[in-house]
Amino acid sequence: MMDWTDRHCRYFHRLLSPNALLYTEMVTTGALLHGDKERFLGFNHAEQPLALQLGGSDPFDMVRCAGFAEKAGFKEVNINVGCPSDRVQQGAIGACLMASPSVVAACVTAMRDAVTIPITVKTRIGIDKQDSLNFLLDFIGAVAEAGCDTFIIHARKAILKGLSPKENRSIPPLNYERAYEVKRRFPNLTIVVNGGIKTVVDIQQHWQNVDGVMIGREAYHNPYFLADIEHLLFERPLIERQNVLHNYLPYVEEQLVEGVSLVNLVRPIFGLFASQAGGKHWRRYLSEEARKHGAGPEVLLAAYEAMSPFTAIN
Repeated sequence: MMDWTDRHCRYFHRLLSPNALLYTEMVTTGALLHGDKERFLGFNHAEQPLALQLGGSDPFDMVRCAGFAEKAGFKEVNINVGCPSDRVQQGAIGACLMASPSVVAACVTAMRDAVTIPITVKTRIGIDKQDSLNFLLDFIGAVAEAGCDTFIIHARKAILKGLSPKENRSIPPLNYERAYEVKRRFPNLTIVVNGGIKTVVDIQQHWQNVDGVMIGREAYHNPYFLADIEHLLFERPLIERQNVLHNYLPYVEEQLVEGVSLVNLVRPIFGLFASQAGGKHWRRYLSEEARKHGAGPEVLLAAYEAMSPFTAIN
């Protein structure tokens, strides 16, 4: 999720979920080869296990970037074949690559030959009018033959012309059965489903048909969902929201010393009290106070205290 799951967000999510495999925001090969490589590859050890999601289509560039990822300590490189944005399409990467399985396959082969960490692919179920089951099976088959054994399937097709990336996350209907069918046809592959998953019941249903689930924006807007998953599916004690906040404070202090803006550090925690009484006051207080000169960790505690006139928080 570009501009969303940065390293501060991932650190916060790890506090909520010890078991999840975390993914970076999508990083293009151009950004790594010609931009601030350290910014995109930097992470806190506590975020592990961590995968780099990479956007690109040139095998040589993909190999170089996979090498960067392995050297930096990432546990996986995931090739993004799902992003529908115009900017990404102009670079011949993202969802438009579904129409070129040989290109994706060439990248997979070259990357697997160059690094020892897994190379996986995140894709849609189709693009535009190319959205038949056979189209998806042909794509999966060609890339699997090149050596990819794990596919994350966003169970919507992408409409590349006429819809924004935001609209592409809601207007094309979800078709989980299509992802299930891929698993039935390719039982030896690891198939992970993504898209519209918002409850533990949803996850339990998907687990009966595929190997795993990926949680996207729900983890950002309602991060405590991750704690519910840990408690109900992995039988870990349920951590209270205020304890998550207190566990995040030392990281905030450390990052402020390093010169990171408090605005960037509070952005991932806006949704910590989503659906809770006083949650709107929490978000408003953080939004207003974090921007003030000299603001520090005390802003987070004050935001929590500002919720106290409302009902108890669990």
